[in-house]
Amino acid sequence: MSTSVALPPSVTLTYEDEIALVRLSRPEKRNALNDTTVQGLETVFTSLPDEIKAVVLHGEGDHFSAGLDLSELTIRDMAQSIAHSRSWHRIFQLIEFGKCPVVAVLHGAVIGGGIELAAACHIRVAEKSAYYGLPEGMRGIFVGGGGSVRLPRLFGAHRMADMMLTGRTYDAEDGQRIGVSNYLVEKGEGLEKGRALAKRIANNAPLTNFAVTHVLPRIVDAGNEAGYLTESLIAAICSTDPTAQDRLRAFLEGRAAKVVHS
Repeated sequence: MSTSVALPPSVTLTYEDEIALVRLSRPEKRNALNDTTVQGLETVFTSLPDEIKAVVLHGEGDHFSAGLDLSELTIRDMAQSIAHSRSWHRIFQLIEFGKCPVVAVLHGAVIGGGIELAAACHIRVAEKSAYYGLPEGMRGIFVGGGGSVRLPRLFGAHRMADMMLTGRTYDAEDGQRIGVSNYLVEKGEGLEKGRALAKRIANNAPLTNFAVTHVLPRIVDAGNEAGYLTESLIAAICSTDPTAQDRLRAFLEGRAAKVVHS
């Protein structure tokens, strides 16, 4: 597969079989997210080849992302600021509801817009160097990249309010405990863990991955009765797909591995 997509220097893209590796490459700015970088992410997630089944998103240097490049907020009026926030919403939704699941590998600063970006991904692997913060209260601003919707679902509105009001930060262990990350690994091991998870995800039935990333969040947002009906519909769609039928037969015939805890 060709990676000839035109990207800014702050975003790099490589393919490894069915996996795409997307890297924030602005280490001199702690991978702060400026418009060019966020638009580069838009280009990546709207042009993934059909052969790509999972994505790993990570940061170059010592940090995942220190958040929004604040220099960009000083040059906008109110209407422009609203449009800017809405553009982040649109682009981050391309990650959350895109072609395939996304694994974020977090290390160093995961601050402000950085944690908003991480929350748009489906699985988060944190190295023990990771730390999380929402310093918006100190800056006189408010989250604008979807954080007020996604972050309370991860660790609660009360914790988010505390972080924004007091500047409280969480280290990697605390982040794992409260639900920011799904996996916690030693320093330097995050990318390899992210690759391994992405490869496992890529081996799933495509319809199941779609159901988990596109349908499950909508069920959570729906009322109970609508959720039950939606679940029945997507369960039937998945289980009657030829790929699923082949896999079910393989299990029943003893040709597929059983679930064990390792």
